[in-house]
Amino acid sequence: MSVHEDAVTRYFAAWNAEDDVLDKAVAAAFTEDAVYTDPLADVSGHEGLAAAIRAAREQFPGFSFEPTGTPDAHHDVARFTWDLVSAADGSAPAAGSDVVRIAADGRIRSVSGFLDRLPG
Repeated sequence: MSVHEDAVTRYFAAWNAEDDVLDKAVAAAFTEDAVYTDPLADVSGHEGLAAAIRAAREQFPGFSFEPTGTPDAHHDVARFTWDLVSAADGSAPAAGSDVVRIAADGRIRSVSGFLDRLPG
């Protein structure tokens, strides 16, 4: 697995982590000073990232963030797409694409997120 694929895998592991292991998953995926920006959030650091993830999971209980396709990457940058998928019926009411920058240690140092489809 490439550095890029590994970083993206840990990214989804953090977004899908149960609350009792979320902080550990965030620390494994993101640098301490990582920044995350999308149309609904602008946070930094492990606490800010964990809070944003908790808020999204509270808004969409029973859903998981699933990658679609393979990340496209070069240098320290990767971009990828995702769907927010219901465990109950497989529907995907939200979708997006993210661009990440990866630090030398393989963790993500920044995320620029875009929402391509929203519910309602």
